Amino acid sequence: MDFFQDINWSAVAREAIKRKVFMLAKFKEFTKDSSFSEEDALRLGREVNRKLAKRYSKNRGN
Repeated sequence: MDFFQDINWSAVAREAIKRKVFMLAKFKEFTKDSSFSEEDALRLGREVNRKLAKRYSKNRGN
């Protein structure tokens, strides 16, 4: 940040926060009627991780 002293870092941070809040609001709106629970998401994530690990393990010849 010292290297780029001419940049208004407060404005950069403010815009990043605005974008994050906007995206979180969109996500909340998108998922408001969902019956997909946190437990469902964790189970799906574990299954995806397991299958990806298996896939990449095969590709590496292990």
